[in-house]
Amino acid sequence: MQYKKLTYKVSLSVACLALAASCDDSFLTEKKNYDNVNGDIYNYYEGALGRIDDLYSWCLPTAVSGDTWNYPSNGSSDNQSKSTEEYSGFGSFVDPDAEMFIMSGNIAPDYFHNQSNNIQASVWGRIRNINDVIKGVTEGSLSDDEKKWFLGQAHFFRAWCYYLMVKWYGGVPIITTVEEPLEESHYTRATTEECINFIVSDLNLAAEELGTFEAVGDNWGRVTAGTALALKGRVLLLWASPIFNRANDQSRWTNAYTEMLNDLQTINSLGYGLYQTSTNVNGSDFAATFSQSTFNPEALFVTLYNTIQSGDTQKNNTWERSIRPKNTSGSGLAPSAMLVDLFPMSDGKIPASTGTYTLLSTSDSAYNKEYPFMNRDPRFYRTFGFPGARWAFDGDATLADADNPSYDKGHNYVLWNYCWYENNDDRANVQKSGYFGDNLLANGKGMYVRKRTDDYDVNTSPLYANWSASSTVSGFVYSAAPYIELRYAEVLLNLAEVCAGAGNLDEAASYLKQIRQRAGYAAGAEGLDEITSSQQKCMSAVLYERMIELAYEGKRFDDMRRWLLFDGGANFSEIEDCPDSWKLTGWDGNTCTWLGFKQFNGQRRENMEFRLRDGLGNGSTTKGSDPLIKFMNLVDTLRAHGIAPDEMPDELADAGYSEMPGDLDYMTDFVSMDFTQSLTSQQETLKEFYEQYFVRKLKKGDAYDSNNTPKYMHYFAKYYLLGLPQGALTSDSGLEQTIGWEDSNNGGANGTFDPLK
Repeated sequence: MQYKKLTYKVSLSVACLALAASCDDSFLTEKKNYDNVNGDIYNYYEGALGRIDDLYSWCLPTAVSGDTWNYPSNGSSDNQSKSTEEYSGFGSFVDPDAEMFIMSGNIAPDYFHNQSNNIQASVWGRIRNINDVIKGVTEGSLSDDEKKWFLGQAHFFRAWCYYLMVKWYGGVPIITTVEEPLEESHYTRATTEECINFIVSDLNLAAEELGTFEAVGDNWGRVTAGTALALKGRVLLLWASPIFNRANDQSRWTNAYTEMLNDLQTINSLGYGLYQTSTNVNGSDFAATFSQSTFNPEALFVTLYNTIQSGDTQKNNTWERSIRPKNTSGSGLAPSAMLVDLFPMSDGKIPASTGTYTLLSTSDSAYNKEYPFMNRDPRFYRTFGFPGARWAFDGDATLADADNPSYDKGHNYVLWNYCWYENNDDRANVQKSGYFGDNLLANGKGMYVRKRTDDYDVNTSPLYANWSASSTVSGFVYSAAPYIELRYAEVLLNLAEVCAGAGNLDEAASYLKQIRQRAGYAAGAEGLDEITSSQQKCMSAVLYERMIELAYEGKRFDDMRRWLLFDGGANFSEIEDCPDSWKLTGWDGNTCTWLGFKQFNGQRRENMEFRLRDGLGNGSTTKGSDPLIKFMNLVDTLRAHGIAPDEMPDELADAGYSEMPGDLDYMTDFVSMDFTQSLTSQQETLKEFYEQYFVRKLKKGDAYDSNNTPKYMHYFAKYYLLGLPQGALTSDSGLEQTIGWEDSNNGGANGTFDPLK
């Protein structure tokens, strides 16, 4: 059969107009709400295609929005990611002084209900639309092959929508019919096991129906059997994880292992695999994974974007703009220092100074926090931006601000985000931020997230629209970079984790080695030699690798919830009427202790800045006041005039230069790291530059109280499994509330639904 190109922002009225010649004219006026269509539409290929494309439009994950009722976290500094090592700033899940409730005060997020009076803004409205497609296609007169193709996509999206709820709430109502939103409608929450089985069944069915269909050419972006089986692996892993498997039932691990190993063969047969080329340099293949405009073997579940700047078909990915520095017409995201310091060293082992993942062997290379770029995992340079890091692009930032640096229209851009202060007192004040070089000024970050960037050195045909005078402020906003929700590296990581859980430690290590080799490690030098000596070490290594490989992709918070990493599962007793079955009996009663992971509760995440060393002077709020530029010019002047260090003119001392170089060997040209070249000598040169000019400064990350006392994270045990929102309980008085959360239908009494059953 002929498959049709996936289009977005589909208007069903367009699909209906295409059918006007073959449908009764009354069809066009019968239904004004195209979410409640005439069933006749499913008798026509174009009509069914319009309905399927509408499901894509409403169900696909997005790179544009943060975590909401209909979208998972995408790696931005949203509420979930700010509750992990990735960002500081107290997402609501870890705010110690703002416990969340259902009925009053700080309201828990709603991933279950949203708006009941708007079908497109309702969690269950999406499922109703999917069920309508399944019913309509099944009963319609399309060919069997056409029906299978449409139904495979619909079954996948129904499973996807249920997965997004079940991971938060456990059991939810299972609805497979087209239900009308009637006041008298009531539903009962199925058990979590029933929901898991339902999702797995839908995904198996989707894989069978989609068969050997490949999402290539015009079909790039559509889901396939590989997509369904990859999501199935994620679901089986969730069911085996401590959040739902408190006793560590081994059958869940072994069942997941058997299923996922078998499914990997199908996934591979459809052309999926790690994105790799023959010219991988310093992790360039890892970086290029996120900027492929055509079929990408790594991308199993992907949302496509375009560079169209207006109209119904406009669908732009603004991630590039959100992470690029202000002097390139971006805004910038600042990573926490915690994750920067946790990344592996170049030998693949964890830095010795982290105090977490303590079962893993620490690196033989000493880690000096003053120079965090020295001897790191290749993915470090593709995940973070720091002073002296080359970060090329294609565009003229001076169009937006004449003071912005051009760097050959971005082709040779280097990030220089060091900072200075207006006075000496601000230097040591962790709550004071400086003014940043290169016209970043008050808009600079101490470090930058650069993960998933469209790096010009990696992709010389950028996926963002060409800059011009008419789009001077737009910069990177009109980008067609795809957003990958589920990629092949995660498939391998999921399989590695169930291997570890099932006791197949050597096999688990083999999948981690594949990922590290793609990242740039030589075979046999992945730093994983000792992880197969115990199940704890192996599982710890898998979770550590997930944290690194999937950083800033919106996956870490789910991993921390699955494994109870906020408190190790030690605090379920704080939940009122908590059943004995909620107590963690597997993993020696505490997952953090078992893994050698320092529990997140009680910790803080800080940020960092690289300030100018004492003696280099202060500056003001303007680009021209940059003390480093002035200092370099002065050193050049002293050299040119043969002035000895102890003969510094009084006017220079009066200008604030209290410390001059004793031998005038200071660098007066900026040096940088070019990731297209070997880093060995470049690292040492940049380190020398830092030694001469920069000091790492602790910058406040998480909040302080009114007395300027640091606050520490606390994740309440009831958050592991959320309560239903009050709107849902009001709409359906028959719904049971989750244990640990107040039930508005019963005067605020504790809920009675047990999501562990």
